[in-house]
Amino acid sequence: MTPGLMAVMRKEVRQVTRDRRLMPMLLIAPVIQLIVFGSAVDFEVERLGTVVCDSDGTAESRELVRRFTADQSFANLGPARDCHRPEEDVRDRLADVVLVVPPGYARDLAAGRTAEIQVLADGTNPLYGRFARESATAAIDAMSATILVQRAERARGLLQVEPLVPRPAAQIRVFYNPRMKSPIFMVPGVAAMILLVVTTIVMAMNLAREREMGTLEQVIVTPLKSWELVLGKVLPFVAVGCFDVLLVLTVGSWVFDLPLRGSLLLLALGTLLYILSTVGLGLLISVSAKTQQQAFLVAFSVMMPGLLLSGVMTPIENMPHWLQPLTLLNPIRYYVEILRGILLKASDLQDLAFEFTALAAFGVLVMVAAGLRFRKRLG
Repeated sequence: MTPGLMAVMRKEVRQVTRDRRLMPMLLIAPVIQLIVFGSAVDFEVERLGTVVCDSDGTAESRELVRRFTADQSFANLGPARDCHRPEEDVRDRLADVVLVVPPGYARDLAAGRTAEIQVLADGTNPLYGRFARESATAAIDAMSATILVQRAERARGLLQVEPLVPRPAAQIRVFYNPRMKSPIFMVPGVAAMILLVVTTIVMAMNLAREREMGTLEQVIVTPLKSWELVLGKVLPFVAVGCFDVLLVLTVGSWVFDLPLRGSLLLLALGTLLYILSTVGLGLLISVSAKTQQQAFLVAFSVMMPGLLLSGVMTPIENMPHWLQPLTLLNPIRYYVEILRGILLKASDLQDLAFEFTALAAFGVLVMVAAGLRFRKRLG
């Protein structure tokens, strides 16, 4: 490490530590953001507000309502306002689900005919609508199985013959996140988002701020080489990024029980490659922007599509087919897959070879592009 490189790094460290507004953003904000985002973003749905239109009024229909609202999926809010227009309770946001039991429900059951019911769900939030549909289907299937078993028991008593009743049984196992907790899925993505904000935006505004304040001129007149200036400005933010990742994962493990099943060394390598990409992207933006405001706007406009196309919130497989190839140019995607693979699945380098290669290629390309554009002049 050359004396010139050490001098630039010392200057960057002093400049950052003296900024009272920047230090909390680099060290305290990531922890607060992790706790807020990890707690607020929750894909678990429970106790959907349900109103009932029981137009049959029989013991069988009441049993149906009781079984339907017995578990944690639906909360019985009582009868609907108007069973002639039950959808109005959903429209007026008085309920998430309406269970409609038509007249003749018990009669159809007694006759062995299909007894139809209707479930109206609010699909404004697709997560709620999908959950209501699947939970209602599961509840009705369970009730149908119970009725079938009861009839088989009665037939056995009448005929004195053991009836053959198909009873499918399923043993369900959920790997990696058996309790299916949303924070365990979200924390790796939140870590990638926080690291992008801390390194890219701060790095992007750094050089633009020096240009506005005139301190860049003092550095330009020194006998430093371009690569020394680049590395001197990049390495302190790489160190800050590594510390933030360690801090975020520690807090995530403590607050959200985030597991760490894979190799710490492999995790450190993936983090270093990702920080190289984000810091390089911030440097490329900073050498292209002339003001802090311009640097911030460009960094923000790059960051938002990157987050949306990263698979942090929604699976990439659910995106339109024409949009999925664009995610291959997104380093956030690869880092999130590396984090989730190492933390949750104990994946090794062979499992994540493509992600590591793509992340390394992106980091090298963006750093080379930033270095070529960086000049020891005001521009």
